[in-house]
Amino acid sequence: MWLSLFTYKNVTMRKLLLILSIIILSSFGEIAAWGKIGHRTIGEIAQRQLSLTAEQRINEILNGQSLAVVSTWADEMRSNPEFDNFSKWHYINLPIDKEYDEIEVKQENVIMIIDRAVAILKSPSADKKMKSFYLKYLVHMVGDLHQPLHTGREEDWGGNKIKITGFGAPTNLHSLWDVILVNQAGLSYPASINRLKPKGPRAPATDSVQIMPWLQHSFELARTTAYRHTNGQLIVSGDGLNAAYIARALPMVEGQLTSAAHHLASLLTQVANGRLTVDTMDSLVFKPE
Repeated sequence: MWLSLFTYKNVTMRKLLLILSIIILSSFGEIAAWGKIGHRTIGEIAQRQLSLTAEQRINEILNGQSLAVVSTWADEMRSNPEFDNFSKWHYINLPIDKEYDEIEVKQENVIMIIDRAVAILKSPSADKKMKSFYLKYLVHMVGDLHQPLHTGREEDWGGNKIKITGFGAPTNLHSLWDVILVNQAGLSYPASINRLKPKGPRAPATDSVQIMPWLQHSFELARTTAYRHTNGQLIVSGDGLNAAYIARALPMVEGQLTSAAHHLASLLTQVANGRLTVDTMDSLVFKPE
């Protein structure tokens, strides 16, 4: 049990607040990938990595709103009944005992929406309102795709049905990866931006952008790490996760947030340069024409 990791003597205010957040989150069921901290951090880091052309084009579409601001819009709209049909856009369900190329994916999902958003943003016939809608979703969906349990199993709703205990409070595996590990890593917005941002120049406008490796990496993290104890056993409802699990997961969370920001900047830079080709869903490689 996680609670055994912390004695009464060293329970700090931060840990008490974390316990409270777990209780609150658990009462809401399924929540957004990465939460506000994760999505806004991804958006802000990506904004700083954009090419100048991309930054100008995005400012036009979003009327000056930043990527950080719009990054949580898709989740905020989920409370609106008019957006019920879009709930499946945030994830893709994959069985952990199969390879991706063995799976037939039929329903709308996060990969299909990224594909569609790119096509809309490229389209000369799409108006500004439609482009704004899909750009906001694109920013959010790239973040969602990098949360491993957004590629999780359908039968447990990406870990939402796997009830676990941690820090003395009940939660579920999905919530753990969405928010709790981000908090436990000491990440906050905007304080953690410099800690996570990729080193180097702005995203180039000529590199190919490959989407499928992002999915495959998240999928691999889900089935080998998020769903399993460090001894390889599958996590089931009622389990407690030990210090080794947390220690293994924390750098992965930071790595996925950093990767999401860099990938988002690269993709938006490619979209903005106006020379992006969208290949078939089988390969989903975006590259300059």
